[in-house]
Amino acid sequence: MDSRYDVVIVGGGHNGMTIAAYLAKSGLSVCVLESRLEIGGAQENIEPMPGVRIDPHASVLYAAAAPGFEQLELHKYGFRMEYWNQYGMAIDTEHRALISGNRWTYAEAAESIRPFSEKDAEMWPLQQAAIAPHTEDILRATFWTPPFPHELDVDQADLPWVQAWTKAMGDLLPGNFFEASMVDVLDDIYESGTLKALAGLGAWYSGAAPTWEGMAPQAFGGTLLASYGSGSPKGGMHTYAHAIARCAIAHGARVLVNCPVEEIIVENGRAAGVILADEAAAAGKTIWADKAVISAVDVQQTFLKMVGPRHTDPSFRQNISDISLKGGSLYVLHIVTRELPKWGGQAGEVVDRFGYPGSALFPIDDWADVTRQMRETYSRKRTPTGAGNMPLAVLMPTVYDRTRAPEGMHVLSPIYINLPPPEYHVEGPHAVNEQVDRITREILDIIREYAPNMTDDNIVATFVNTPEDSEFRNAGLVGGNWYATRHCTDQWWTKRPLPELSRYRTPIDKLYLCHQTSFPGGLCLMAVPYNLMHILIDDGLVEPGSWWYPSPYHMKDTEKTGAAR
Repeated sequence: MDSRYDVVIVGGGHNGMTIAAYLAKSGLSVCVLESRLEIGGAQENIEPMPGVRIDPHASVLYAAAAPGFEQLELHKYGFRMEYWNQYGMAIDTEHRALISGNRWTYAEAAESIRPFSEKDAEMWPLQQAAIAPHTEDILRATFWTPPFPHELDVDQADLPWVQAWTKAMGDLLPGNFFEASMVDVLDDIYESGTLKALAGLGAWYSGAAPTWEGMAPQAFGGTLLASYGSGSPKGGMHTYAHAIARCAIAHGARVLVNCPVEEIIVENGRAAGVILADEAAAAGKTIWADKAVISAVDVQQTFLKMVGPRHTDPSFRQNISDISLKGGSLYVLHIVTRELPKWGGQAGEVVDRFGYPGSALFPIDDWADVTRQMRETYSRKRTPTGAGNMPLAVLMPTVYDRTRAPEGMHVLSPIYINLPPPEYHVEGPHAVNEQVDRITREILDIIREYAPNMTDDNIVATFVNTPEDSEFRNAGLVGGNWYATRHCTDQWWTKRPLPELSRYRTPIDKLYLCHQTSFPGGLCLMAVPYNLMHILIDDGLVEPGSWWYPSPYHMKDTEKTGAAR
């Protein structure tokens, strides 16, 4: 009943499978243990009605900047993109909406802004053109670089994202960019409230909220994640899970599903292996790890459940208990229709040019439209209701290729609104599930303002994932979303999730973290495993081949001052 590997990985979501692929390609023997019946975690694909396939969680690839595509050669293992979004946007002045298409030019986008502000129409393309050549470096510096040792006092100028943004923007960079919130920065650089609201909305749904002080670079980085090469894998996000699994297995990794872990074995202060739970396919089996155990489940489950109190200090366990894993939650709506929405204004022009819009955010007039929903979600902790408090629907109908629905049907998905996490909702954790009919009806009413053909006759079916549903389906979706913890100054970089854990090491020797609760979390596919690889290499546990290259900003523990340049 015993078996032995170099590394045992607990959790077969995208983080666990990706670090498995990295380590197996480096020549280590690896075993991945997944509690569910299939790997992939939030990269799930389901068929709620015959011939219709949807992704209840992750739908859009936020990973064009990830080194892993090249390093792991995922194209060899079946990974294909339905489309790579070439970022462009236009503001629909008639319908107060942002329309993102695959091939909008800067000039076209600027013209759409002009009715709101001549100044903004001139400034916006200048800034975008300055950022464009440096986008990959900005994103890698912000997300695909492991935090510096937390005990070091590092000058702001030496922080990776400060270097990358400064190089990209030069004199165009606002003076308060690295200290202020995104809202403050937007107030300084733009006049039109619609442009501010649209930028802020993109940040809110992609990670760092636009109102958090000191997080403007990360908030703008979140909007870049959603735009830089972002798109849909052919067949949906679960096809990434298939590709990364093929990669890991091709290099010798073993993957065991239906194998929840009961305990991480600690001997003499060192992680030595795991014991499978009684309900596992191989109940009670012990799997030993000669080099390391990597936990790809959240930090609270890791220490409060699998490690247990015997091996950690009480004050450390209390700090783990106090971590807020709730960064906001998502209500996800999927609509199956007989015909695509017939949008008015520039939305209609995008449909005419490309067959469908890349995304549409509406209705937006000013920053107040965003703050109303944020106030309902974060302050009042209740479900936004009605167009006044729920003005923002996010529609991305292009994330599915044409094979995702039967002939004569279309899938519009995902459509989002932000909600409080179930545990924080003032009406209780089941409140949103009890409000599904009302919430869906109100979202449809908003959409019909802009696409009148979205009638009951046109709509074949709707499917909903509430935050509670998401938590139930995937234990890794803490709080019903992909954030896992807040992207704010007290849970970022060397503070995420706690300072002593920010480099993925733990107080247990040879026990490492690799989950969305680690840095950077959020939607940055392959970022946590890529960053963890730096630490494992520094610790002498793995020696990858020439295919590996580290972040140019990585600082080793032996470096005492400054940052790598």
